[in-house]
Amino acid sequence: MLSGPGFPERRLRRFRRTSALRRLVSETTLTPADLIAPLFVREGIAAPQPIGSLPGVFQFDLDSLEAEVAELVSLGVPAAILFGVPVNKDAVGSGASDPDGIVQVALRRLRDRFGDDIALVADLCLDEYTDHGHCGLLRPDGTVDNDSTLVRYAEAAVAQAAAGVDIVAPSGMMDGQVAAIRSALDGSGFADVAILAYAAKYASALYGPFRDAVDVTIAGGGDRKAYQQDVANVRESLEEIRTDLAEGADMVMVKPAVTYLDVLTRARALTDAPLAAYHVSGEYSMIKAAAANGWIDGDAVALEQLIAIKRAGADAVLTYFAKECAQWLA
Repeated sequence: MLSGPGFPERRLRRFRRTSALRRLVSETTLTPADLIAPLFVREGIAAPQPIGSLPGVFQFDLDSLEAEVAELVSLGVPAAILFGVPVNKDAVGSGASDPDGIVQVALRRLRDRFGDDIALVADLCLDEYTDHGHCGLLRPDGTVDNDSTLVRYAEAAVAQAAAGVDIVAPSGMMDGQVAAIRSALDGSGFADVAILAYAAKYASALYGPFRDAVDVTIAGGGDRKAYQQDVANVRESLEEIRTDLAEGADMVMVKPAVTYLDVLTRARALTDAPLAAYHVSGEYSMIKAAAANGWIDGDAVALEQLIAIKRAGADAVLTYFAKECAQWLA
């Protein structure tokens, strides 16, 4: 019989008895205000297009994007990050910095409609806009030219800022990218635009559905292991985080999230700066696929994973479950 002075641990169980008691002593709280919704906006379509490998996620046209953001605002989700899918791609990713590029057009429209009711974040990279699928400009031998890529990132940052972005999110893992972007923003009169650096972005196998969503194929069947973080390392990621903060990042990110909770925990111990984690496309799609087969309760598993990310130290979670989660928590 688990009672009496011989079982002092019984006091731990008394608060597990009902949902109200469990909420009373909950150590980790997840709310819609913790979420950032990734949204894909596609040029040249007139209606939302489903993404087969991301069930329930769409490429939006401008009208449906606006409607989706309105719903997120009504649910209390404070931020959305935009990824663009242009009609035309080229070697230098022209659409990333074109004032009439799809993300810049979307930013202006959302800013006009919603004002400050939602924080607008824009992914800042070239892979969605290049015909070779890499995050930077290529040398003749097919390797990424880090320094010339920084010039393009600076141009894209200024274009996004001029369109009304609140936060630019450089994701290319180029050396010096935060310093180059901060200098460009400050020098162009956009000192108030914040930088969310993908500081610890791993060369993960979990990005496949995302690449479907942005129509990216890496040329020659290549990969990004030469510039994204090695999956075997954590101390190296902490150095990347220190470097990005020293260069002027306002917020840093660990990506992916669930598979890298150890990195997230160590990042939290390293800095008091705002810390984000990206619950990536593969993590989302595995839950959806298992749930579709009746193997798991998908909603419960998703909520458990998002709470785990918060528990590990994240202040904000980028997740394709953002709208669903906000509905669950309402």
